[in-house]
Amino acid sequence: MPDAELLRTTLRDEWHLVPSDIIALDDVLLSHGWEVTVAGDQYVVRLSEPGARLPVEAGLVAAEHLRGRDIPAGEPVRTLAGGLTAQTEAGAFAVLRRVPGRRLDGADPIDQQWWGDRLGAVHRALQGFHHPGLRAWQPIDTGAGHLDAEPWLRAAVADASAAAKRLTVTDRLTYGVLHGDPAPGGFVVDPGTGRAGLLDCGASGVGPLVYDVAAAVVYAGGPAHSSELIDGYLAAGPVEADELHAVLPVLLRLRWAVQAERAARYGCVEALRQARKALEQ
Repeated sequence: MPDAELLRTTLRDEWHLVPSDIIALDDVLLSHGWEVTVAGDQYVVRLSEPGARLPVEAGLVAAEHLRGRDIPAGEPVRTLAGGLTAQTEAGAFAVLRRVPGRRLDGADPIDQQWWGDRLGAVHRALQGFHHPGLRAWQPIDTGAGHLDAEPWLRAAVADASAAAKRLTVTDRLTYGVLHGDPAPGGFVVDPGTGRAGLLDCGASGVGPLVYDVAAAVVYAGGPAHSSELIDGYLAAGPVEADELHAVLPVLLRLRWAVQAERAARYGCVEALRQARKALEQ
């Protein structure tokens, strides 16, 4: 997490925004986030890791695409120089106008229905969306040096990655634009209007859409706690039930391997312990 001064300085210098209030959003796998108030207006600020600027900009353009298809999503705010992002030594900053509504609670069954419904609607709305910043679906570099951090780690990650690769080769899967990190706190529902949407759109790349469902299931606490989420997704998304239930276990394993790889990369001992426990199960 960068210090508050970098956040304030970047907002002032790149967007001419001087916040009166900053609230950190819940931790997610691929970025840091804040809700920011400036002169009564609310914004969401995202900081993604160095090297992710083009995928971040793809996500911002995807958010504009969703807005044009009547899905509430954060409206990207361009920098004073006209760019979609501002690059710093900590990574790429992006600013979006916050959509109305409260963030969803991933443990609440009704909120899970909204969550799954909106993820499915996003997948359907982004079919045919193209942007040069969308990455090919390669979640893990199994040759990375930091996978030697624990004796069990490299083999577990390689096995999960190989299983997912076999799945994509042997099965006919539904591909599309992935959000990449669909945590419940990134989705909102407006109690006044009943409209649900999302704070921003990750648009991390193109891959099997069930990978996004697997990521959401991990955030929800696992398959035993995700039935409403899955039902909401199947009612709105482009993936059929047979495909989802058949491939979800393999892609859940891959998502936990991704989390283990990132925990090892950044030295997060507790996150690595949780990922190992999940992979062993």
